[in-house]
Amino acid sequence: MASGSRILWLLWPTLLCLVSVLVYVFHAPLFENYFSDADPRIIERISAIVAIYGTGWLLARIAALALTRQAKRKRKTPKLLRELISATLFTIATVASIGLFLGQSAGGILASSGLIIAILGFAIRNVLADVLSGIAIGLEAPFRIGDWVQFDPEIKGRVTEIGWRTTRIRTPNDTYMILPNSQISRQMLTNYSAPRKQYQAEIEITLGQQISVAEGKELLYEAALSTSPTELLAPGQKPVVRATAYAADGVTYMIKYWVPQFSDDLDCKDAILVAIDEAIRKRGLPPPFNRIKIMTVNEDKGSLENRMRP
Repeated sequence: MASGSRILWLLWPTLLCLVSVLVYVFHAPLFENYFSDADPRIIERISAIVAIYGTGWLLARIAALALTRQAKRKRKTPKLLRELISATLFTIATVASIGLFLGQSAGGILASSGLIIAILGFAIRNVLADVLSGIAIGLEAPFRIGDWVQFDPEIKGRVTEIGWRTTRIRTPNDTYMILPNSQISRQMLTNYSAPRKQYQAEIEITLGQQISVAEGKELLYEAALSTSPTELLAPGQKPVVRATAYAADGVTYMIKYWVPQFSDDLDCKDAILVAIDEAIRKRGLPPPFNRIKIMTVNEDKGSLENRMRP
């Protein structure tokens, strides 16, 4: 937001505060000279209430500008956080205005309405749980708009909106999912966009024992390296190959490779598998398989025969 736009955006709440404060301070001589029939106490209370709301409006806009400037340096600030600040300020202004208008303190008003608040809270407890969870999400910011996240093996996508009650994500299949915030707060979260977009993924490949472990690691490394998008990754972000198991059916290798961003995850995995398959076929290695021992009975000879089948 340009400096001129920021000044105009703060102009109206500032004028409202100044005018209401001036009316509150000078209401007595003003109404004695021009509006002698009006009750000065009513004008005093009204001007004070307007000043309270004007101050809340001004503070809300100042906070919004501060969050907007911070968002330019970091990731985008959730809209929920700005709405929470505005709602809190206007709630405080409303309580203070009611107390001032009725001639009571804000504490007295809250105490007298405690039973009503308790009844309403029980009636809307599910909605309230979603809202409170949304507030916690807005304050802690475990994810932000635009992040790729996963809540469980079935729920993953890009965050498009963080609301008071729900969070909306767009799945890799280009469909929308609307999740209650209370449900999100109870699940384990994986954020694929923090602290940076690049992350490591991994796959397991089993090769037969016809090839040594050192040769197998070199073969898989060269295959993974040939598909790594080096122009999108930082220096040093290269694939890693480790042998993780040595069994009768072959040697199992773990290949860790870098993905530029979550939207490329499936394409990167496909490219890695294609490159590994081509390397194995060029080397002439047979695919690993499990051998099953089958015991059969020869009724004529009364003996057992051992057969090995793949």
